[in-house]
Amino acid sequence: MQDIIERFLSYVRIDTQSDPTSKTTPSTEKQWHLANELVYELKQIGMQDVTIDNNAYIMATLPSNIDKKVPTIGFIAHFDTTPDFTGTDVKPQIIEDYDGGDIILNVDQKIVLSPFYFEDLQQYKGQTLITTDGTTLLGADDKAGITEIITAMEHLINHPEIKHGAIRVGFTPDEEIGRGAHKFDVEKFGADWAYTIDGSQIGELEYENFNAAKAKVTISGKSVHPGYAKGKMINALSIATEFMSILPPEETPQNTSGREGFFHVHHMEGEIEHAVFELIIRDHDMEQFERRKQLLRDIATKLNKDHDGCISMELSDQYFNMREKVEPVFHIVEIAKEAMEKVGVEPIIKPIRGGTDGSQLSYMGLPCPNIFAGGHNFHGKYEYIPVESMLKAVEVIVKICELVTEK
Repeated sequence: MQDIIERFLSYVRIDTQSDPTSKTTPSTEKQWHLANELVYELKQIGMQDVTIDNNAYIMATLPSNIDKKVPTIGFIAHFDTTPDFTGTDVKPQIIEDYDGGDIILNVDQKIVLSPFYFEDLQQYKGQTLITTDGTTLLGADDKAGITEIITAMEHLINHPEIKHGAIRVGFTPDEEIGRGAHKFDVEKFGADWAYTIDGSQIGELEYENFNAAKAKVTISGKSVHPGYAKGKMINALSIATEFMSILPPEETPQNTSGREGFFHVHHMEGEIEHAVFELIIRDHDMEQFERRKQLLRDIATKLNKDHDGCISMELSDQYFNMREKVEPVFHIVEIAKEAMEKVGVEPIIKPIRGGTDGSQLSYMGLPCPNIFAGGHNFHGKYEYIPVESMLKAVEVIVKICELVTEK
């Protein structure tokens, strides 16, 4: 247990936040720090063909140790962390033999991780938890996945009696800003299929994700003295509010779950003469996804008629539901499910309310379901991960490698 803890802590202490405003790959120079460390470590444990390209995409190979030909499989994780919350100066805390009660993350700021609010904590009583100190995120998304993949590869290297085919490993930058797969060389990777180790709680196995789009709405107004504004003023802020009020109020992230889609306004700024807001559109069902995008177009058309053509909108797709690409090769999901069951993990098969590198990679020709990494409350100060979940993820990876040789 101590080895996996130390490996994980060494990664999360390195700041690797990505930046959506950057045009480079990786989007931040600091991602190179961990990327280069990972290259060094992969070589140290005995992986072969270890490469890192000019965009910080890392690949490595564990050669087959059997005579017969079996599929080449891959395991993929990302090393950037979200720009939503600071990842600078992460100070992890280790809670041994968790007693099931409140965890004081930060005494001075009175920040508490409580099972009364985060009910999932209750299932980890008696386990070892790694938390934040309440001032940063932890970075288990997805440094836990990297930890588990490298630990599993090291285990296979140290235990040659465990039979496996060729295994490819890939680590990517910029997943958190939707670019993790953009420059991933699927042909070079050379796997028949892969698994992203990027899910949340123990047991998660996902082969569905949202269809995703984003929109930027710009309103051009006219500022006139309010005492003489009748028929003349066009208040961009008011029109932005009107636009958002037409969206179904119940179809927001805080009001939906499971396969329910939503609209999510996440940024707004402006004044009377100019206002901009940005939103994302999410839905698992493609037809409903297209209807959602059409609703935005219809609202913009209506308000342009009402307000002298003051609205412009940029609407673009981001990624699509990988189910379409995974179902034709559904045995790759069944192998992961069997691996979990064989190591004592109950599979939780459910749709991802988000996206992973796997969704884009599946459309690039590399079918890629998602497996749990073990963390909870990603992207914020309440993030934590049970070490026992990380150890089980390692067992699942190893077992998948074994099972592929038996099929």
